[in-house]
Amino acid sequence: MTRLLHIAASPRGDESESLALASTFLEVYRELHPEDEVAEWDLWDGTLPEFGPAAAAAKMDVFAGRTPTGPGAAAWQAARATFDRFAAADKYLFSVPMWNASVPYILKQFIDVVSQPGTVFGFDPDQGYSGLVTGRKAAVLYTSAVYGEGRAPSFGADFQSPFFDGWLRWAGITDLTTVELRPNLAVADPEARRARAHTEAIEAAKNF
Repeated sequence: MTRLLHIAASPRGDESESLALASTFLEVYRELHPEDEVAEWDLWDGTLPEFGPAAAAAKMDVFAGRTPTGPGAAAWQAARATFDRFAAADKYLFSVPMWNASVPYILKQFIDVVSQPGTVFGFDPDQGYSGLVTGRKAAVLYTSAVYGEGRAPSFGADFQSPFFDGWLRWAGITDLTTVELRPNLAVADPEARRARAHTEAIEAAKNF
């Protein structure tokens, strides 16, 4: 059975533009793929472990070929369990609002927790990094309230999609589909922009 995992980075519930796009995408996807399992992961639900001193020490132990011990062992186990939840999926849907020109900190926390040697990436001293999360595909729904391509620098910059697209490709996920709704605040005819983005989400779901 194919498993689609929706990873939500917005805490705004019914007020969230990215979650609304995800709802449109998933409604179509479920209709077209009734046999698939669709799972939801709200990154704000409190299940995401921190990645603090013990976890950082454990990561460096693993890099050095040592087995983490003490608090590091527990932190490493939590990071591995989080990765296993992520890696259990065949397809990913990410709903990603823009925060301060980049991604919400909870999504960066997720990335920092799962991006470990032997899980998301391999490393060779001569060849560098290699992504290990291969054979999967991802759809990313990007939103922003103020930033939009072609707007003046005073409306912000995009460190959101280059960062997150870059992480996905670095992890080995190269089959990417993106839908953008930006900007959606203080612009002419925001409903037309919104309708266009939802239409694009429908088409993305049909081809996912």
